[in-house]
Amino acid sequence: MRITPLLFVLLCTLTRPATAVDRPNVVWLVSEDNSVHYLKLYDPHGAETPRVAELAEHGLVFDHAFSNAPVCSVARTTLATGCYAPRIGTQFHRKSVAVPMPDGLAMFPEILRNAGYYTANNNKTDYNAIPGGRVWDDSSRSATWNGRRTGQPFFYMQSFPVCHESSLHFNEQQMLSESTTADPDSAFVAPYHPDTPVFRYTAARYHDRIAQMDQQIGAVVDQLTADGLLEETFIFYFGDHGGVLPGSKGYARECGLHVPLVIRVPDKWAHLVDAGVGSRQTGFVSFIDFAPTVLNLAGISVPDQMDGRPFVGSGITQAELNARDEAFGSADRFDEKYDQVRSLRRGRYEYIRNYQPFNFDGLQNNYRYRMLAWQEWRQMFLAGTLNDAQRRFFLPRPAEQLFDVEADPHEVNDLADDPQHEHVLAELRQRMTEWTKSLPDLSFYPESVLAESAFSDPTTFGQENRQAIAAYVDIADLQLIPFAQAEQRIEAALQSDDPWQRYWGLITCSVHGLQAAKFAKTAGHLAENDPEGLVRVRAAEFLGLISATDPQAVILNALTESDSALEVGLMLNSVVLLRDGRPGYEFRVSPELFSPTVRNDDTVARRLEYLVP
Repeated sequence: MRITPLLFVLLCTLTRPATAVDRPNVVWLVSEDNSVHYLKLYDPHGAETPRVAELAEHGLVFDHAFSNAPVCSVARTTLATGCYAPRIGTQFHRKSVAVPMPDGLAMFPEILRNAGYYTANNNKTDYNAIPGGRVWDDSSRSATWNGRRTGQPFFYMQSFPVCHESSLHFNEQQMLSESTTADPDSAFVAPYHPDTPVFRYTAARYHDRIAQMDQQIGAVVDQLTADGLLEETFIFYFGDHGGVLPGSKGYARECGLHVPLVIRVPDKWAHLVDAGVGSRQTGFVSFIDFAPTVLNLAGISVPDQMDGRPFVGSGITQAELNARDEAFGSADRFDEKYDQVRSLRRGRYEYIRNYQPFNFDGLQNNYRYRMLAWQEWRQMFLAGTLNDAQRRFFLPRPAEQLFDVEADPHEVNDLADDPQHEHVLAELRQRMTEWTKSLPDLSFYPESVLAESAFSDPTTFGQENRQAIAAYVDIADLQLIPFAQAEQRIEAALQSDDPWQRYWGLITCSVHGLQAAKFAKTAGHLAENDPEGLVRVRAAEFLGLISATDPQAVILNALTESDSALEVGLMLNSVVLLRDGRPGYEFRVSPELFSPTVRNDDTVARRLEYLVP
C-alpha cells in the first residue's frame, strides 16, 4: 500500500501515545476497612478528616457510594473489572481458585495502558481473578507516577492499611497501657453493640487510625501539588468497603457496604463534570461503576462486558446521576465462614435477602474473633446480658429483612413484617429475584461444584446454566411464603433428579423449621442414601436443626468420604453451626478424618483450629 503524506499523518495521530494534553491523570487513594460512619464529613460521630475535607471543598462528595461486597478481595476485584462478583466467579474470600477474566475483557488499568496511560499501584492488589495481561507498569511498595514518560498521562492507585481491621487486634494489656487521642468516654456506640469500655476504647482507637489515614492522604496530595500535577489530576478518595467494628466488615448491610467517596475535580478538566465544586451528590454509585468512570474520563469506550456505567465525565449530567437510586451487594464465604446474603439499597430502604438464615451472623470466623470487642460481645450473649437489638447477631435471621436507613441508620428496626411497608417489601423482593436470575448468580451452586465445573470459564458456565440457576432461585424463594403454599414445590425439589434442587429444597426446609417436619422422613432417606455428600449433610442439618434426629453420624461420615477440601469446608460450616447454635451437638471432629491435602487446606485448617484447639 502506498502511504501518502495525509495517510502518514493520520496513522501517527491514531497510534501515538496519549499525552497529558489529551487526557487527565486519575489518582485513587483508598483507605481500608472504613464505612461512612467514621468520617465527620458524613456522620456527626465520625473523626475529623481535614485533608479529605480539603478534597471535598474542591470537588464532589457522594452521599450514596457503595462497595458491592463487604471484604477486600471481592471488592477490589469488582473495582478492577467493573463486574458483579457472583456473575464472574470472584465472590469468595479468600479465593480457592483464581478465575479467568470474562472473555474479551481486561482489567481497566490494562485498558488504560493500551491507550497510552502509565499505570502504577502502591501496592495492594488482592484479586480473585487472573489479571491476564500486564495491568500495571509498576505495582510495588515504591510505585509512584514518576516512572512515566514526559507528558504521559497516568493512573495511580495507593492503598492505606493504617485503618485496616488488624489495627484493632490489640490485647487486654495494650488496652490498659496504650491511650488514645480520641476520648473513649465520648465514643459513639451503635445500638446493636453493648456499651462497654472495650467497645468504647475500640471505637476511639479506630478514630485515631482514621486521623492517621487522613494525614497520609494529605501527603500524597501535597506531592501532587509539589510536582505541579494537582490541577491536571482527578483524585478519588474512598474506602475499599465498610467496617470495621464487629458486625460490619463481612456483612452485606449499610455498615459493611456504604463507603465514603470524594472526588477532587482539577481546574483543567472541570468541564468534564456537570456539577459545581463543593457540592454533594445524592445519586447512587457502586464499585461496578468506578472502572467505567475512569475510562470515561480518559475518553475510552466502556467495554460491554462491564456491569457498571460512568457517573462523571463526558455525557454524564448531574440530573441523570442523581436520579440513580439503587445498589446491590453480596456476601458469600469469608475465610472459613460460609453464608449467602444479597442486599439491595434503593432510595431510603435496604432489603437484605438471607438465603441461609440459620447461619447466624455471629458464627465463628477466626480472624474476626481476634478482636477483643468480638470476644466480649459473644461472651455477653452467652451470659444473657444483652438486650434484644444486641443479641440478634447471635440468633438465626429472617430470610428477608427491610430497613428504612434514613430513619434507622444502624438497621435495628426490621420492617419486613410491618403491613405499612408490605408494598415496599414486595417490590424489592421481586427486584432481588430478577437480579439474581439475570446475572445469573453462580453462588446457587456450592463453591466446590463451581471449582470443579465452572471456574475455568465462570461467565460461560453461568450462561449455559442460566435456567438451572433460575430454578434454584425459585426453590430458595419458597422460604418467603407460608409453608402451606410452598409445600408441594418443596416436595418436588426434594424428589428432583437434579442434586442441587434437592440441596436447595433441604435448605428451604431448614428455613421453615418445624413447619417442614413432615419432610423429616424424606430428609432421613436423603441423609442416608443421596449420592451427593453435600445433599446428605444438608438433610442431616435440617433434621438436626429441628431436633428430629442427631445429625452427627451422617455428617462425620460425609466428611470422611470427601476428598474435596472445598466440600469439607462447607460441611464443617454446618458442624460449627450445629455445635455452637441451638439445639447444640457435641461433634468430636478429629484431623485424622481427613487426608493431609484436605487437612492442610486453609479453610479446613481454620475450622480445625477452632474445633480441635
